[in-house]
Amino acid sequence: MAAAWPEVQLVKLDDFYPGWDGLDAASALVPRILTELRWQEWNWLTDSPGAWHKLDGDRPIVFEGIGALSRASAPLVDHSIWVELDDVSRKKRALDRDGDTYAPHWERWARQELRFMVRENPRELADETLDGADISHWFSRR
Repeated sequence: MAAAWPEVQLVKLDDFYPGWDGLDAASALVPRILTELRWQEWNWLTDSPGAWHKLDGDRPIVFEGIGALSRASAPLVDHSIWVELDDVSRKKRALDRDGDTYAPHWERWARQELRFMVRENPRELADETLDGADISHWFSRR
């Protein structure tokens, strides 16, 4: 999406989850980031906070990652999209992307995702739901 939208600022929650147990903490930061227009990355190598990043309030901002859409963040955004994908495909994509780094943490992270989805119900909060197996049709509509 960001590649097709050059002026967008992409904020990946992967860049500021505070460690392997940090989904809820990162999700709680999204509304603050939207109002303060800055965020602090998480340094996965040192397991500590990293550099600060500023956002331009005059340019579009896209948040990507589980935890981006919550009951607290939904009222602050112009449009939200839930990308639906089955668990087997999600796991394959994550492990293909991060391999041995992610593999030992998959179950731990999946439990956090499930708790978050039950509590926040981001799919129902979203303005639209896309099939993660083929989202190319979304780009043809834009």
